[in-house]
Amino acid sequence: MVGVVQALGDAEGSAAVSPPPLPGETRADPAYARVKRTLDVVLSALLLIAFLPLMALIALAVAVSSAGPVIYRQARDGMGQRSFTMLKFRTMEHNSTVDVAALLLADGSEMSICTKPRHDPRITPVGRFLRKTSLDELPQLINVLRGDMSLVGPRPNVRPENQLLCPEHRARRLSVKPGMTGLWQVSGRSSTTADEAIRLDLRYVAHWSLQLDLLILLRTLPAVLRTSNAR
Repeated sequence: MVGVVQALGDAEGSAAVSPPPLPGETRADPAYARVKRTLDVVLSALLLIAFLPLMALIALAVAVSSAGPVIYRQARDGMGQRSFTMLKFRTMEHNSTVDVAALLLADGSEMSICTKPRHDPRITPVGRFLRKTSLDELPQLINVLRGDMSLVGPRPNVRPENQLLCPEHRARRLSVKPGMTGLWQVSGRSSTTADEAIRLDLRYVAHWSLQLDLLILLRTLPAVLRTSNAR
């Protein structure tokens, strides 16, 4: 329980803290992995059923608003750096040729695991709303049900973003299943710096437990409702 409090406390603090502990500092009960998977399967199935009408409406809005597939599929790094196909509702113009690196340069930003262009012309009006409310991520419940992801864990990144991390941090971050939500998402979302995001993800890896997962899940809805930090 001390690890849970410490991890959540770090999420509310600044980046100017001591480095994250090694994963062995606090270990969850071995049975937790089985409980976590059971929780993932049950909750993701229930949420898929509950959100099915809403997802149908979103799919229709995406299809009508712009040309292209309704679901966006992208290869992301999962546990053990095994690649999987992550699902999202499409929020951008299909087959856009915009240079992301140029957009970041115009913003005065660099590529990182959480940096996004402030003004991205590829995003559709419907897509902007979906991103702001995180509704574009609902299809990832299927990824959770499949076992590619967990409800709680570090967000999955594309390989080039993961390659920006030092080997130790990359290995530790990819030692657990990626999640739909996590410490990073309940403590700032897009306003979180890259260093803070990495630190929070590593804190989660060090202190993962059922109590921490449940607390993060409970904090996720209020974090989503505070859409001012979402892009």
